[in-house]
Formats: sequence, structure tokens, C-alpha cells
Amino acid sequence: MRFKIAGREIGKDKEPLIIAEIGINHNGNLDQAIAIADSAIKSGVEILKHQTHIPDEEMSIEAKKTIPGNSKLSIYKIIKNCALSELDEKKLMQYIKSKKKIFISTPFSKAAADRLIKFGVPAFKIGSGEWNNLELIKYICKFKKHIIMSTGMSYLRELKNTVNYINKKKIPLALMHCTNVYPTPLQKSRLNSILLMKKTFTKNIIGYSDHTVGLYASYAALSLGAKIIEKHYVDSHNRKGPDVSCSMDKNQLKELILASKYIPLTIPGTKEPIQEEKITMNFAFASVVAKNHIKKGSLISEKNICLKRPGNGDFLAKDFIKLIGKRANVDIKKNIQIKKKYIR
Repeated sequence: MRFKIAGREIGKDKEPLIIAEIGINHNGNLDQAIAIADSAIKSGVEILKHQTHIPDEEMSIEAKKTIPGNSKLSIYKIIKNCALSELDEKKLMQYIKSKKKIFISTPFSKAAADRLIKFGVPAFKIGSGEWNNLELIKYICKFKKHIIMSTGMSYLRELKNTVNYINKKKIPLALMHCTNVYPTPLQKSRLNSILLMKKTFTKNIIGYSDHTVGLYASYAALSLGAKIIEKHYVDSHNRKGPDVSCSMDKNQLKELILASKYIPLTIPGTKEPIQEEKITMNFAFASVVAKNHIKKGSLISEKNICLKRPGNGDFLAKDFIKLIGKRANVDIKKNIQIKKKYIR
């Protein structure tokens, strides 16, 4: 199934897509959001992702007493402080589109999905907290938009139910391996999950949502064949916010974009010599040579032959044992390659 967002195709023969997530790093301030977006755009990113929060639509009263592990504030207070109004979010989207870039967002409620449909977004991002929220997913699927879905905090067996539902609706779906710890220690990244997901969900694009510090995990994910890398973005690590610690800055984004172009080039191929290695093989490999002067009629043995460069003789290293027990047809001078016509 082809996967395309606003003309940008993602798949087997395409360069991996880098998504810069503005998220809530703007702390609810439109000017900061535009500054962050502008910085990412100048770094060359194609798609910028936001989070569409309507606090009272996505959270109950209990959220006011629930404290995330990386904060002293309740999750309700964090989101309330960081949510953009509908008007401000639309202005952010319009700014991004005016720069010929693609805006997508994560809706955390049906009302947020409705807002994004009014905006005309080309695709939805579903966060790790919603992969098991089938009520929301069923609602989003009605709009027939391409979906990128993070899969943190999931068992593979549970994830299959949601993936099968979306696939049956024939909605193009990309799945993002993810660890929802902010920031994620490198040793908790579990990037082998990318290979497992590629093997399990053969109909879907597989990517990685990176919450680690730095780019090592993203580089590794690219080398494992991830077709989408999503990472939080901030224009300066001097900003304050719950996701700043695991965000990349403009220089890191530039490096990641370059890596997405070059790392995939290193992957294809099988374990066999390539044509360009032939010239190296000729001088790097060894041929069978006379260790000593070998008289005509002498028996060939390990005492009178050895292996030396270059590897362009009649008998190579793999032929060494085969020559043991043969006889010399002619006198063979020391330190020259054994030719086929020299033995019987």
C-alpha cells in the first residue's frame, strides 16, 4: 500500500522521512511556536508535527491530580499551559504552509480531530497513549486520512488488534516504534523491535519515534531500515519544557536529515564480492608459490609450497590443499607462482 503525505511518498525505494515535532515546546505561546517552526524549516525539514490539545475534551478531573514522572505539575496543568487555541494553531499551520512545508498534528480527542479536519491536514499522527483507544481511532479512520501511529507502551499481541482494524479499513498506516520515557536512556531503546515490527506488519511502513538525548538511536534506527524518524524539536535547548531534554536542535536536525540520505545507501546488498572489489582481490589475496626450488618429478607438499601475494595466480589459497600430492612436471624456481602446466 502506497504511503504519501501531501505528495511526499514514503516507502521502500524512497529516502526516509524526518519529522520535526514542535509538540508543546512552545509552552502555549504562538510566537515561540512560529520561532521553533521557522528554525526547523531553515534546517531543511519537510514535515513539522504539532500536538492538538483541547484539555477538557481529552482529560478528566483526575488528570488534575496525576503527576508525570518528569514534572512536578499535573498532566492537566502541563497541557493546559501548553495548548494553543484553535485560532493560534491555525496561524501556526498557515505559517508552516506558507513556507511550502507540511503540517500534521496529533489529536488527543475527537474534538481535536474535528479541528484538524477543518484545517485540512493531509494526515493524522496518533500518539502512543492512543494506540489502544479504539473509540478515537475508529473516529479518526472515518476521515480516510493516512495515519502515522506511535506504538510505545504496547505488547505486540495487543497492537495487532488496532493495526488489523486500520488495515481492514484500507487506510495507509505507518507504525513507529517508541519508548515513552522522557528522555529515554539509550539502553532502553530496544531498537530490535523495528526488525520485529517489519517482520510482523508487512503491509505497513515502520519508523521510529526517538525520545533519547542526541541522535545515536535515530542513526541506529535508520540502519535497521526505519522509513520515518520523528523527534521532538526545539530551536534552543535554553527553552524550558517537559520535552526539551529529548529534543534536537537545528544543528542536530541538519545532521539527521543528512543521515537519512546517506545511511540507507549503506544497507542493500548480500555477503558476496562486488565487482569493484575484483581489482583489490588481485593484489590482496594470495596465490600458491614455490617455497623452495622444486625439482622436476618432486612431490608437492607443505614443505615446498606456500601462499604469497598477489592473488592472480593459477592456484589461490583455496587450492592449496588440492595441490598436496601432485608432482612437478618441470623445475620450478623458488618464490614464483605455481602454474597449472608445472604440475600433474
